[in-house]
Amino acid sequence: MVFALTAFFVACSNNDNEPTTGNLTINLDGLEELGTDFVYEGWLIVNGAPVSTGTFTSVTFPQTFSVGFNDLEAATKFVLSIEPKNDTDPAPSKTKILAGDFSGNTATVNSNIVGDFSNSWGKFILATPTDGMNNNERSGVWFLTPGTPPTAGLGLPELEDGWKYEGWAVINGKPVTTGKFTKLSATDEFGGFSGVNALPAPNGPDGFFPGEDFLTNAPDGQTFPTDLRGATIVISVEPSPDDSPAPFALKPLAKKVATDAVDHSPIDLGAGPKASITGSVKR
Repeated sequence: MVFALTAFFVACSNNDNEPTTGNLTINLDGLEELGTDFVYEGWLIVNGAPVSTGTFTSVTFPQTFSVGFNDLEAATKFVLSIEPKNDTDPAPSKTKILAGDFSGNTATVNSNIVGDFSNSWGKFILATPTDGMNNNERSGVWFLTPGTPPTAGLGLPELEDGWKYEGWAVINGKPVTTGKFTKLSATDEFGGFSGVNALPAPNGPDGFFPGEDFLTNAPDGQTFPTDLRGATIVISVEPSPDDSPAPFALKPLAKKVATDAVDHSPIDLGAGPKASITGSVKR
């Protein structure tokens, strides 16, 4: 009986000393701050189900989180998502930005879950179709390839739910949107700066092409019409929904317009400043 009681107390003592939590360290390169209504949230995939590792807003790394020890040991994958700040849904949103499988105690993560932009290409023209021909023609940008009829000016992968493309003109150092879009040969979601004339006849069931004329309702610090020569044209990949007025970190295509650029002539977009976000997660 003495031996049995001793063994019982030793076993209890050993169980009490076993760790219940462990550390998960996240180290990412290229992530940028979100709008005020959203946060990043990490997830471990354990037996096929997501387990939250916590939320964060700072993009200074490395960052360490305390996670249940058993979940940490059993996890096969790490995923990072973008969530509403006051989220009541316990599951990850559709807006997943990073993912990677664990190999031993490390997961190498990247943004290929959003899309592979390594072979992306683009063209645009300077033109203002919404105020007629030969009026302020260098004050608008349209992502198309000229021809009869014109064709798509962007070669980009189709995005998953939770993401949209957005065009930008960086004018006098400030980014001004041309609108968000998901289809490359369709009218985008914004027309707040364009003139009153209708866009050219649609070339397909989804309308014209992404782009914008900068003619009216200029934002603070801008004057419309403008001259886009010397401006930088950018395509970004944006979370959806998104409350930030600035371009998101992923910018696969960009081009500074030459000072002698000719309107209605195709201009090639080049590689943007950030086509991929990478990092590592250690347990």
